[in-house]
Amino acid sequence: MQRPAAIVAFGAVLGTLTLSATSPARAQGWIELERPPERGRITGPVVRIASEVRIALDNRVARVEVEERFRNEGGIVAEGTYLYPLPGEAVFQNFSLWMGEQEMRGEMLDADRARGIYEAIVRRRKDPALLTLAGHGLVRAQVFPIQPGDTRKVALRYTQLLSRAGDALHLRYALGDRGPHGAFGFRLTLDDASAFGTPYSPTHRLETRRAGERLEVTLASDAGGDVEIFLPLRRGLVATTLLTHAPGGEDGYFMLLLSPAAAPGEAPALSRDLTLVVDISGSMSGAKLEQAKAAIRQTLGTLSPADRFRLITFSSAVREFRSGFTTVTPQRLADANRFVDGLTADGGTNIAAALDAALGRGGAGQRESGDEPANRLGIVLFLTDGIPSVGEQMPDRIAQQAAAHLGQRRIFTVGIGHDVNTYLLDRLAVQGRGSAEYVTPGASVEIALGALAAKIRHPALMNLRLDDAPVELVQLAPGRLPDLFHGEELIVLGRYRGRGNGRVGVTGERNGRRERFAVRAEFPAVSSANDFIPRLWASRRVGDLTRQIRVEGASRELVEQVRELGLRYGILTEFTSYLVQEPEAVAGPVPLGDDRAMRAMAPPPAAQHGRVAFERAQASAKLAEVKSLDEADHRARQATSAAGSGGPTPAMRAVSGRVFVRRGDVWTDAGHRDSLQVTVVAPYSDAYFALVRALPELAPWLAVGDEVLVAGRRASIRIGPTGIAAWRHGQLERVARDFRGA
Repeated sequence: MQRPAAIVAFGAVLGTLTLSATSPARAQGWIELERPPERGRITGPVVRIASEVRIALDNRVARVEVEERFRNEGGIVAEGTYLYPLPGEAVFQNFSLWMGEQEMRGEMLDADRARGIYEAIVRRRKDPALLTLAGHGLVRAQVFPIQPGDTRKVALRYTQLLSRAGDALHLRYALGDRGPHGAFGFRLTLDDASAFGTPYSPTHRLETRRAGERLEVTLASDAGGDVEIFLPLRRGLVATTLLTHAPGGEDGYFMLLLSPAAAPGEAPALSRDLTLVVDISGSMSGAKLEQAKAAIRQTLGTLSPADRFRLITFSSAVREFRSGFTTVTPQRLADANRFVDGLTADGGTNIAAALDAALGRGGAGQRESGDEPANRLGIVLFLTDGIPSVGEQMPDRIAQQAAAHLGQRRIFTVGIGHDVNTYLLDRLAVQGRGSAEYVTPGASVEIALGALAAKIRHPALMNLRLDDAPVELVQLAPGRLPDLFHGEELIVLGRYRGRGNGRVGVTGERNGRRERFAVRAEFPAVSSANDFIPRLWASRRVGDLTRQIRVEGASRELVEQVRELGLRYGILTEFTSYLVQEPEAVAGPVPLGDDRAMRAMAPPPAAQHGRVAFERAQASAKLAEVKSLDEADHRARQATSAAGSGGPTPAMRAVSGRVFVRRGDVWTDAGHRDSLQVTVVAPYSDAYFALVRALPELAPWLAVGDEVLVAGRRASIRIGPTGIAAWRHGQLERVARDFRGA
């Protein structure tokens, strides 16, 4: 799909391919072999054995170098043409092919000539994968004969000016579907690290490393697809970026990125009143207790002189390091560590008494003379590995009592192992405007609690809210904005109603003062830019809703919302995974069954423990906080696995934000309804290529299978052998208009 010029688009030459005259081109650079294998000769692939992408950023100019190696693993000499799609906005520098020590050069073709080459290959191969390259230019170079077993190295270099998105630079890089083999490396280098906040990607998980004034960003070795990276420029306390996507005919989508500096710097962070509540019941004995001790020491090490802390342990009874809050001094931290060293595991699990000590009278509510609540952020870290067994044992009553004394404190819960009550931990986190973390059996408690402690080390702003937008902002995810911490970007997703230009206000509290800043944004009626936003928003909504179902109980309305989000946005949730077994589901709602089925989706609070409850709660919590589509896909697979479905079956595929179900020989869009008129188009005909030029958004879905049915707003399109081969006058324009609902 061709992107607007304001969005940075990079082409890439990544992945391992089987390269022959009839093999599919699944990545964006390949060798097109020119002569068929000789009869009786042993044939084999030309494979990519290594790819390395290096991007150096100089101010706003990205200097890109892609280097890769191919090896002929066949039994005959391979000859062909190397083809590399290059984005139209890039400035081509040079292409190099080595024949031994001799360097050759390639040529650059414009987008119109490139389209003809792509379509010719699609016709010959009967493979629509290349259709996504419409609008790209093309680097072409003759590949000299590669002897069996020989290797060739190619290198491509170009530059591109990055666009601005609010207070960030925006980089887009198309990796393609690289396949499972071959070494791969991706490295983005910024020499002036102090000028940037924490890099963020809505599509992939990033690894960042700062070394002095140098910042390096890398991707996982199995990364694929289109990579979006935002590089926040430091602008005062918080850098802000607001992006929108508007499909037309419905509410638009937006993503707001708030990125404070990695550390407070000259502006002091909020002081914390940190309360650590740790389970030391008998079930914590052994490795879990030792890890918990290490985690407590690590957390105490994050305290600053301006912070205060409490340390509470519980089993059948509650024990405190000291009564009330303790100011941070080296001596008091040393005393606290000695207290931790002496902890032993024994007894039952009195969660109610522990929470009462942390939140009740004489507990975390105490403050020293002269302190004002607005000057400090009260945080409770609550860690347990068991269900209530001493004192009050009903999770809903415990949560209700805690809520009555919570005040403005935040609660972050950590559940260790399967024998925790997920209802209680989730509800405490929701009430306390924190989060619930779940540590799988055998995983490191120290790492989990250490990561959480590091995240909340430096509060930047609390009690955030959005105001004064030129349009109505609705269905936010998260629904209630959490606090903002230094070094941790906050991503807010949602829908908007109407259209307009102007500033969106963001307010928060810091050191007892109200801070306000604004981000300028355009909310269009129709825009195809930033098409990653809808699916990322829907993933978070599914996480919020599935957690809400377990905390508040399953209603038909909530379950229907989850299933509809899964169907429309291609999220294989626990409620959409059984679509394969229900053929009528494509044409209408799936019956939810009787009340027993509804109760199975959300058992009573006291029954929400054990492996299944743990895995479902863990999946919902992670999905509600996802920051990238890559992570969302991983979390959705966890959710379907926790539901017992094992994820998508061979008869169901999630592709580019849609779910397709196999019905006979046709891959059918789950969003299709019988009321939609269907236009059938013959594959690889003149009508087929004209259709893709008119509706480029179809390209990724046409690669689902040989016969595919794609749902539009007012009409659907099917690719099939009995379809239209040539359009009549005005027919294509009407089909495109009905498909888009324009």
